[in-house]
Amino acid sequence: MADSPQQKQFLLNEKKKKIFVHFMRILLFIGFLSLWEISACLGWIDSFIFSSPLQIVRTFLLMMTDHQLSVHILVTVLETFLSFLLVVIFGVGISVLLWLSPRIASVLEPYLVILNSLPKSALAPLLIVWLGANIRTIIVAGMSVAIFGSVISLYTGFMETDEDKLKLIYTLGGNKRDTLFKVVLPSSIPYLLSIMKVNIGLCLVGVVIGEFIGARMGLGYLIIYSSQVFKLDWMLMSITLLCMIAMGFYSILNFLEKYILKR
Repeated sequence: MADSPQQKQFLLNEKKKKIFVHFMRILLFIGFLSLWEISACLGWIDSFIFSSPLQIVRTFLLMMTDHQLSVHILVTVLETFLSFLLVVIFGVGISVLLWLSPRIASVLEPYLVILNSLPKSALAPLLIVWLGANIRTIIVAGMSVAIFGSVISLYTGFMETDEDKLKLIYTLGGNKRDTLFKVVLPSSIPYLLSIMKVNIGLCLVGVVIGEFIGARMGLGYLIIYSSQVFKLDWMLMSITLLCMIAMGFYSILNFLEKYILKR
């Protein structure tokens, strides 16, 4: 069946909107970089303190030649991925346990809220003392930022499952296991994917906090070290790389979400 003229016009308008949005995003980004570079060249800002886009690019290329920077990037990416993966596994597992045991959920709910509200940067020094300055501590620090909020959000999503679908499963002779695997988890997949997109950024924040305090590798360590020796080009380059890593992780999860929901 061919599309009507109204449908074609609507699709054309939507395509134009997307093109306009992408164009304005690129234009805004280029304008920001240009203003930054011009301000540094003309002396409107101190290039030693604020650096410039070209200085950051030169610093990046110089540090990549001896593979020193690539190791820092790889360490941060690996720690973030592992902490994110563990958050997903433990978040789903604990949320399922709470859904299966309403009494346990009633007991633990206030503690989860308190732990989620606790500033995670306050936990990092304790984790260093308890676990030592190693990659395990950094991964736990990354998990601590996202795990409690993930459990609360997932459990809330499980509890908002359509009651009519649950009643239908029980009417057909199903048990709680059937409702979990045939209704609750499948209906929560879009919700889980949305939470994952938030958690990947939180895990990156937690990993960087851990690297600030107890690491000898990673972009977080590079930021702290560069601030101590006043290599501000290194610091701004590391911050830029963290932004790019966050965008990369988010884009992957966004593609995964669209692929799964389409199927």
